[in-house]
Amino acid sequence: MNPSRELRGVLPVFQTPWLDDETIDVATLEAEIAWLYDCGAQGVVMAMVSEILRLSSQEREQLSEAACQFGRARGVVVISVGAESSKVAEHYAIHAEANGADAVMAIPPISVSVGESELLRYYRRIIEAVRIPVIVQDASGYVGKPMPIAMQAQLLDTFGPDRVLYKPEASPIGPKLSELRDATHGRARVFEGTGGIALVDSFRRGIVGTMPGADLIRGIVALWRALEAGDAASADRIHGPLAALISMQTSLDAFLAVEKHLLVRQGVFKGSRIRGPVGFQLDEETRREVDRLFDRMLEAVTP
Repeated sequence: MNPSRELRGVLPVFQTPWLDDETIDVATLEAEIAWLYDCGAQGVVMAMVSEILRLSSQEREQLSEAACQFGRARGVVVISVGAESSKVAEHYAIHAEANGADAVMAIPPISVSVGESELLRYYRRIIEAVRIPVIVQDASGYVGKPMPIAMQAQLLDTFGPDRVLYKPEASPIGPKLSELRDATHGRARVFEGTGGIALVDSFRRGIVGTMPGADLIRGIVALWRALEAGDAASADRIHGPLAALISMQTSLDAFLAVEKHLLVRQGVFKGSRIRGPVGFQLDEETRREVDRLFDRMLEAVTP
């Protein structure tokens, strides 16, 4: 595999910028993706905090196409394709591959509770529809319910570690990650999915990368490099304020509010609009604490 196309390292999930009429601000998206690479990302991901659950099908394909167009020249691009029907998820996966995505990622359906056999059929259909890797995302930290570890391991046994990767977010994160690793005899290639709050512990359990939000890219890249270098002192110094900041984001909308605020602060976004209805508002006192912790993180990563 071409090293520049390897699924590894820091792959941030970009936020979607909106114009005043709530259409996608394509120019700002292009600038955001360029900024992420300038900060050291190995690729970009379109996923939950890209607000994919609030996009129309046409917008979702538009965003996927733009991400591939702006991201592929400098790294890998991963597109989330999970949907409420297998047919739609398959369609999104084929569309992403046709537009140059290096991998797709899929959460299970969230509006219905399906059994293990149905989950297997859902993921098999996505995997068999494309030739690129499929990242199985247990997004139960945000939506849905945890998926059985045995079912996830069965997918790897069937299709192999080059076709099936993982982003586990079920609680408790660490033990669940180790359970998945052990169930696959160490073959599972896993991305940390807690925004970075569990990155130090997850790294020790054998992950291949992390998929944080875009706003903390400078801290996450510095932390990942410290972990790879075995520099525990630097890792601890960076992880403290980073974890404190991420711990304030207790829901999907809280992640969105904090992340977009910090993208505006860093000059990447012009505004912090989130598509409604939203379940979290960033009040002034919370905003001040977010800024204080962000300043501490920047101090920790500044030479």
